[in-house]
Parts: sequence; C-alpha cells; structure tokens
Amino acid sequence: MTFEQDAKTLELPWPFTGRDDELELVRRSLTAGRHGIVVTGPAGRGKTRLVTEAARGGDCVRVTGTPETRTLPFAAFAHLLPESVTLHRAVQLLSGTRLLLIDDAHLLDDSSAALVHQLAVHGRTRLVVVVTDGNPVPGAVSRLWTGELLPRLALEPLPREEIAQLLAAGAGGPLEPLTVKRLHHLCQGDLRLLRELFGAVRERGLLTRATDTDEWAWRGPVPVTATVRERTAQVLARTDLDERESLERLAFAEPLPSSLDDFDLDILERLEAEDLIHVDDRGAVHLTHPLHGPALRAAAGRLRARRLARTPDQCVPTLAAERAALTDRIDRTDVRPLPTPVGEWLVAEGAPVPAGYAAVRARFARLRGELREAAAWAREGLRETPADRACGVELALAAAQSGDVPHTGETLAHRPASGWLAAARGDVETARETVAEALTPNRRGDAGDPRGGTAEDGRPAAYVLYDAVRLGAPERVAGRLARLPGDGPAVLARHAEALVDGDGPALDRVAGELEQRGFLLFAAEAHAQAVRAHRDPRAARMSRTRAVALARRCQGARTPALSGLVLGELTARQRQIVTLAAAGLSNRQIAERLTLSVRTVGNHLYSAYARLGASDRGALPWLVELPTAQSA
Repeated sequence: MTFEQDAKTLELPWPFTGRDDELELVRRSLTAGRHGIVVTGPAGRGKTRLVTEAARGGDCVRVTGTPETRTLPFAAFAHLLPESVTLHRAVQLLSGTRLLLIDDAHLLDDSSAALVHQLAVHGRTRLVVVVTDGNPVPGAVSRLWTGELLPRLALEPLPREEIAQLLAAGAGGPLEPLTVKRLHHLCQGDLRLLRELFGAVRERGLLTRATDTDEWAWRGPVPVTATVRERTAQVLARTDLDERESLERLAFAEPLPSSLDDFDLDILERLEAEDLIHVDDRGAVHLTHPLHGPALRAAAGRLRARRLARTPDQCVPTLAAERAALTDRIDRTDVRPLPTPVGEWLVAEGAPVPAGYAAVRARFARLRGELREAAAWAREGLRETPADRACGVELALAAAQSGDVPHTGETLAHRPASGWLAAARGDVETARETVAEALTPNRRGDAGDPRGGTAEDGRPAAYVLYDAVRLGAPERVAGRLARLPGDGPAVLARHAEALVDGDGPALDRVAGELEQRGFLLFAAEAHAQAVRAHRDPRAARMSRTRAVALARRCQGARTPALSGLVLGELTARQRQIVTLAAAGLSNRQIAERLTLSVRTVGNHLYSAYARLGASDRGALPWLVELPTAQSA
C-alpha cells in the first residue's frame, strides 16, 4: 500500500541557518585531542539541530533519554548493550565508539547517566551531550561540566538577524523586518514555537505583501496553535476565576501599563510568585511573557474582547510620549534600545501609524544600523501619508546606506539623501561634494549653526555634519562638530579628529563609545577606518574583526567606510575570487570564468575567509569594494 500525504500538511525540516560560531565550537570539540562537549539551553533553543549538524558525515552513535524509561537501568543504551550488563562491562563495550551523541541527557536513568560519566572519565569516546535547562539533571550528567570533564556551551537565543534568515529559508522568501521582530519577540528564542507559529500564520492566509517590496508581512491576532497553548498553559488553563480575570484585564490593557491600584493585591502577589506578572519601579503591572497577552486576547470570546479591547485612539497620548522619548534620545546622541510598546502594538494590529511617529521610529532604527527596519517604519508612515517628506527621506537614506539606488524620480524628490544616493552608485566624490553643499552655514539653526538645531529635512545638525565623517571628509566638519554643545556631539567630533589625524587606536576607542551608545553602524565604520590607519598589523586585524562583527548586525549596511574593508591583505587572486563570490557566483561559476579547478577556488576562498575573519560568503558584501561610479 502506498501512503500519500497532502503536501500542504507535510512538514519538512527548515534548512540549518546561522549558529556559525557555535557550530564551529562543537566541531572543534570533536577533533583530535578533544573529549567532546555539553550543550545546554531551554527547550526549543535548537540544541539537537545544532549538534546533529555538527556531527553530520561522521561515524556517530546516538542515544536519547526519555521520561518513560528513567527507572529502567541502561534504558537509553538498550540498542547498544546486551540485556544484562554491568557498568564496567558497558564501558568496555562502548569504548570503541568514536563519537556518541546523547540527546535529552537530563532524562537518562541513573545507570545510563553513570555510563556517560565513566566514558567521559576514560576519554576514549568523544561525547556530545545535550541537556535542557529547567529540569532535574542526574548528578553524573551535571558533573560532566561542573567537574570540568567536558566544556559546556550554554546556547543563547538565535539573534534576530539569523531568525530573519531562518524564516526566509523556511518561507521561501524574505519577511518584512517588523514581522520578523514581532515573531522574534513573541517566541523569545524558542525555535519550535517559532516554526509552528509562523506555519499557522502562513497556512491561515495571514501573510500579505508589504508595500513596494517583495517581502511578506503579518498583521493581526496570534493564532492559538497547540504549541502556543502548551507554552501559555499557565494563563490559558487558569482555573481560579479571579486570577484569570486579572490576567485577561492585563492582557486587554496592553500596550498601556496597568496600575497596581486597579487590582486585588493578594491576587497579584500569587501571580507574581509564579512569575506571570512583574511590577516595574513606577508601580505599573505587566504580563511577564510577551506571548501571554496576545494568547489571552486571541482565546477570549468575541463579545468579551469587544468589551475589554483598547482602541488606537486611546493610545494617542502614550504614542506621543514614545515619539518624544525617541526624539530626545536621538538629540542626546543615544540610541540604545528603548521600550516602545504602543508603536509595536499599532503595527501588530495593522492600525494606521501616524507619519510623524513613523519617521522618528525610522530615524532611530537607521541610526542604530537597523536599516531594513528603518525602511519598514518609513513605509508604514507613507502608507498613512504618501507625501510625507520625513518618511520619504528616511526611506531613501535607509536604501542608500544599504547600497540600493532608487529611481531618478525618487532621488530628486529626496534631495537631503542625494549624497548617500551618490555613494550608493559608487560616486563617493560627488557624495562628499553634495554633503559639503548641505553643510553651508546659511540659515539660523541649520547644520552651520554651532549651537546645533536641525537641517531642512528635520535631522539634527550633528548628524548632518557627521555624514561628512562617514563619507571620508572629516577635515570639513571636525571644528564645527567640536563646537556643538553636549556630550553626544563630542563623540562624533572625536571621531572626526581621530580620522583627520589617522589615529587608529583613537578610532577604535571612539568606535567603542559609539557602540555603547547604540550606534552599531557608526561603530563598524570607525573600526573599518581604523584598519587603514593602524601601523600594527595585529591591531588592524583586531579592528577588522570588530568591524565585520558589527556590520553583520546592521541588516545589509553597505557604506563607503565599510567597502574594501580588508581586501588589501589578500593576494591578487584571492581578491579576484572573493569579489566574484560576493557578487553571487558559485565556486563552479568562478572556476569556469577564471579557468581554475573548483577545488582551487574553494582553497582560495577558505584562505581568504581565515584572513578576513569571515565564516562564509554571507559576510563578503561588507568586505568588497562598492561598484564603480556610474555615468549619468
């Protein structure tokens, strides 16, 4: 009999994505002279997938602990050992195993746990042990790392940049950044939940095409899937009616905070003891897990939801406060993360976002180096007010600093961004001249006013001046930046002075300050400029590594300061191959074009990666030269 299953319901594994550093660490633990590794983390973090990928292609034997067999001696090893065996004999029988992968080791019976520990003591078998946090662990297993028999890798949540890659691979196309941010926030690193939640969103037709892009966006309520119910059982399955009532009131109060005075204190104390709520320093009460509120709202009846739900109009004052707080941070040259729940809620609900708020959100994200997110916020504002100038400028700037060149009409419509648009075309000299024109001190309060103010497009003067530093013309603005009041502009002035002086160590120090203030892209550019300024090759390599690491977090940023980051350290052939690889050619295509063998191309790329501090070709777009200038 042939079994057929509808392709829509057939779940296939998503491609393994990200975790390059962790993957390399696990693989190194399995090389000669190493005894293995223990990988720990919460459920759904991707531990099993990581170690499976690391052991792929090797001679690996796998065992798994299960809750049903925790009382049966050697139950996990039943397929590898005779029916009746002593611990000593079991160690002898398995000592010839080259690699043993033990999944869910926290569920091992005591005999199996003791066997794993003894195999680690003897050191003949390499062990990869996976343990889920938050569960009782047999002492023999925990002593693997507490007794320093094996190193321990505590798996951190997958970064949002890698979540975006994972979702794109699973969906067969890119997701809009605000949707990625929402999924990342709801799932809190639980990849199993992420997959099921996104699968439900897609299957129920909740994805729509984002405006003017080929990206998919999700707006609206959270689907209450089986995994969502499992992860939110503490609130959805609450049997105490008073507690359930309090939780629902908190859920429907979101995104606005609730006051302590509005609830029964005894009930709140019980909920706080179970870590279901937390009270901040101002006495506001919040649900602890970001998924709890959406799940409670989605599970409520329609009439109850209609009675309790917030409307966008009720959020107007708080939205204005968020905008003011973001603007103040930008003015103070501090773009570290700032909670903005009302703006996030409007987007999630699919409600209109005022253009003025969207422009500030876009600017804040762009200054942080979150270029795709900046573009998404600008589009939200343009959807509500298509002719909004500030949103148009922010969209053009985000695109240009990602290396994209909009159509000519769009370029003319947003002249404040034209310098960066020229840079995106590869014409850096024109970009510098355009910025120089914008810096002409001809109006009170513009970029030429030493007291600060704003430019014609609403951007603070310090950032308009700073564009010249980022484009490699610091001598034009160093003095004027130094005269701007406040500690924030002083950081930008120190960057300009260090670049004028060609002082590599000073550029690295400024990069550190910029990173602390949240300016990841500015910090990456300062480190990249330090690479060229350092006389010590070791210091240059350190700056390069930092620049590449920061640039990877900047959502595809491609600016003049980042271009050609370290290609000067490569041989002519390596530069040629790396440039073609960054353009998207496969090893075989490169080999055919340069009349080389595929193996030779691979060897050159491997050597180049080692020098560049890159793990794969995904990092190359930040390291190669920008396109040459295009003729008008």
